[in-house]
Amino acid sequence: MLAPLRYGAFRFLAAGRMVNMLGNGVAPIALAFAVLDLTGSVRDLGLVVGARSLLTVLFVLFGGVVADRVPRRLVLVGSNALGALTQAVVATVVLTDTATLPLLLALGAANGVVSALSQPASAAATPQTVPAELIQPANALLRLGINTSMIGGAALGGVLVAAVGPGWGLAVDALTFAVAAVAFTGVRIAAPGTAGARSGVLADLRTGWSEFTARTWVPVVVLGFMMLNAALAGGMNVLGPAVADETIGRSGWGLVLAAETAGMVVGGLIALRLRVRRLLLLGVVCMFAESSVLLGLALAPTVVVLVTAAVAVGIAVEQFSVAWETSIAQHIPADRLARVYSYDMLGSWIAIPLGQVAAGPLAAVIGTRRTLLILAALMVLSVLGMLTSRDVRRLQTAVPARTADTGSDDSHPAESTASAVPDAR
Repeated sequence: MLAPLRYGAFRFLAAGRMVNMLGNGVAPIALAFAVLDLTGSVRDLGLVVGARSLLTVLFVLFGGVVADRVPRRLVLVGSNALGALTQAVVATVVLTDTATLPLLLALGAANGVVSALSQPASAAATPQTVPAELIQPANALLRLGINTSMIGGAALGGVLVAAVGPGWGLAVDALTFAVAAVAFTGVRIAAPGTAGARSGVLADLRTGWSEFTARTWVPVVVLGFMMLNAALAGGMNVLGPAVADETIGRSGWGLVLAAETAGMVVGGLIALRLRVRRLLLLGVVCMFAESSVLLGLALAPTVVVLVTAAVAVGIAVEQFSVAWETSIAQHIPADRLARVYSYDMLGSWIAIPLGQVAAGPLAAVIGTRRTLLILAALMVLSVLGMLTSRDVRRLQTAVPARTADTGSDDSHPAESTASAVPDAR
C-alpha cells in the first residue's frame, strides 16, 4: 500500500498537495466569516465565493492546455507562487480593516484564475510519478494525505476565526501556498508529449474535447456532478455558515468540516485496500450519501447530527474520488490527460457559481430549510442520473496486485503510465 512512496517525484507531489490542502481547509471558513463580518449578508458571501468559482471555470480549459504544453512542475510552482501573493493581499486588507466587497470580489476572481492554472497540472502529474500498476494506491495515498491535512486545516480555521479573527486564517492560507511552491520544485517528471508543440490553442482544445467525448462514461459523470456540485456549493458554502452562526456556532461549523475530512481519511484507508473491478460504479453509488449534511442542516442542525453525517459523507466521497481519478488515469493517454481533466473540471464546476449566487436569494424567498431540502433532492437525482448509464455501471479498472515489485527509490518513474491499460468503454 505504501509502495508509491518509494518514488521521489511522488513524495514531493504528495507533500505539496498536503500543504495546499492544509491552507484550503482554513480558507473557506476564514473567507466566509470575513464577508459575514464585513457585510452581514449571505447574498454578498455568495457573490464573493461565486466570483472565484466563475473565474476558475472560465480559465480551466486554458489551464489544461498549459499543463499539456508546459512542464507540469513549472506550472505547479508558478501557480502556487501567485496563489501566495493573492491570498496575502486578501489577508492584509482584512487584517487592516480596509476590505471592501468590490475588493474581495476582485481578489477572489484573481485567486480563481490561479486555481484554474494549478488544478489540471496537479491532477495530470500524478500518473507520471509512479508505474502504471501503482496508480490506484498512489491516488488513495494522495487523498489520504490531503484529507489528513484538511482535518487540521478545518479545525485550525475554526479556532483562528473564533479566537483572533478570519484575517489570520487567510494569512495562514497564503503561507501554505508559498511552502507548496517550494515542495513542487522536487516533482521531476518528464514533460508531457505535447510540450513545446506548435499547434494552436484551439487545436489543442479540439483534441482534448475529442478525447473527453470518446468514452461515454466520462461526460455522463461530469454532467451528473455539474448538478450535484452546484447544489452542494449553495448548501455548504453559503447556507451552511449562515445556519451555523444561528445554531452550532463558528467553532462548531469548523468541527463539522473537520469531521467530513476525518471521514475522508477513513475512506482513504478503505480505498487503499479495495480490489474491485467496477470501481467507478461503486464510487457513484457511494455519492448517495453526499446529501446527508444538507438534510442535517435543514432538519436537525446539531453538532452530533452534523458531525455524524459529515463523517459518512467523507467516507463516501473518498470512494468516488479514488475511483474517478484511477479510471481517468488508466483510460486516458498521458499527453492529453490535463486537457481531459480541464474539461472534467469545467463541466463539474460550471454551475457552482450559479448555486452559490442563487442560494441566498432563494432562501430569502422560500426559507433556508426548504432551500436546503430542494438542494439535497437535486443531489440524489444527479446520482440516479449517472447510474442510468450502462457505461458507468460496466466500466472496469485494473485491480492492483496485493504485492508488487516496487524496486528502489526512483526520482524519474515511467514517462507515460496513463495509457498502459486498454480502454474499456
